[in-house]
Amino acid sequence: MTTLLARIERNTLLNRLRDNFDSPIKLLPAIVFCALAIRLLVAAFCAGDIAKATFDHGDFGAEMGWVARALYLGHGYSAPFLPMTGPTALVPPIYPYLMTMAFKVFGLYTVQAAYAMLALNGLFSALTCIPVYFSVRNVAGERAARWAAWGWALYPFAIYFSASQVWDYALTSLLFACCFWAAQVLHRSHRSIGWAAFGALFGITLLSNPSVLTSLPFLLMIAGWRVRRAGGPWIRRMAVALLATIIVVLPWSIRNQRALHTAVPLRDGFWLEFYAGNHGDTSVTNPPEAHPASNAYEMKKWVEMGETAYLQEKHDLSIHFIRQYPIYFAGVTLRRALRYWTSFWSFNPSYLKREPFDIPNWFFCTGLTLLMLRGIRRWVSQDWRSAMPYLVLITLFPIPYYLTHASMDYRQPIEPQILALVVVGIVGLQPQESYEPEEMEEEFDVDAAEAGLQPAN
Repeated sequence: MTTLLARIERNTLLNRLRDNFDSPIKLLPAIVFCALAIRLLVAAFCAGDIAKATFDHGDFGAEMGWVARALYLGHGYSAPFLPMTGPTALVPPIYPYLMTMAFKVFGLYTVQAAYAMLALNGLFSALTCIPVYFSVRNVAGERAARWAAWGWALYPFAIYFSASQVWDYALTSLLFACCFWAAQVLHRSHRSIGWAAFGALFGITLLSNPSVLTSLPFLLMIAGWRVRRAGGPWIRRMAVALLATIIVVLPWSIRNQRALHTAVPLRDGFWLEFYAGNHGDTSVTNPPEAHPASNAYEMKKWVEMGETAYLQEKHDLSIHFIRQYPIYFAGVTLRRALRYWTSFWSFNPSYLKREPFDIPNWFFCTGLTLLMLRGIRRWVSQDWRSAMPYLVLITLFPIPYYLTHASMDYRQPIEPQILALVVVGIVGLQPQESYEPEEMEEEFDVDAAEAGLQPAN
């Protein structure tokens, strides 16, 4: 009898605990807290290594850190490498300014500044659980959303790239996850202010990392297509969102034009990265010898020529190389695409000695990709409309990295969406809870009519 009562009491406690976390209002703070605690703990072990005294403090954000140093010392937005060269647009502005704030509060290249940046990264990464949850719930149901949110909290790449690397990974992942979530429901907004807010958010995301630019027109087109199906003013709303994006990034573009005397809408480093991956050296995917930061000769040329002329030379050399070796370029591009989704580059012993974690990464990333493909198959077979933004994203976003160089850190802006597809591959969809555009639009129209409202154009 005592044992039976104990079991009943235990089951009652478990049911109460489960019921307490049925609501997102109670569930998500717990997930975010758990995610943040893990990242802060890892950051405590990594901050000292980042702030260790070296001749260039390259581990402290590399180009981001050097620009932040220039800002801290009063030289303006300049010097993307160790020498104090002139103005730059090599990296986008948001993260270097955040680093500058950390330097001003905690000191230049100090352990405290390193931990502050890693803690901030950890907060960004932990908060990403929220848009991940709602984004997946909109289209795959409550069960998949919970898995996705907890998955992001415990995801090894999310922890590693936020808690041990001073870079914009976590910030961009958060901002773009919010953009992606907003794009899923954007067509429900019957007011221009909602579309303008989406465009402004996307503009801020571009100032964190312009790599997400390729997804903007297609996310807008998908939302506009849904508005068009409902008979709404889709062109006007898309134009409002696009205009808001342009307004947000325009001051930065004007600054670049004035400082560098050439048109640089967001950043100007593409042809340097392209050259690094396409000049004949395939010993690694991104040879350090091609970069001024790790090659004294290239650094000397950067200083002598200036940023604009140097990058123009890389453009010319890259185009010449492609014209001379088109088959080679096609082959190495396919090789980079394979690496992007599997982490595989080479089994050469000297390469593996240099990159000892490539083998375990290969198993992990390949497994994720297989689960992602399974998720795509299940999703498309059940609800291809809600799967379309994910398919567009994983198709378009990696293209610049197929052309330049590919590694796991370049997946971070879309890693939450990749994880969503992985979760669908594991737990599937809940069709009764999945998002149906036509039903939601009809419900909105009925509610608006009952309230005596007309959708605003």
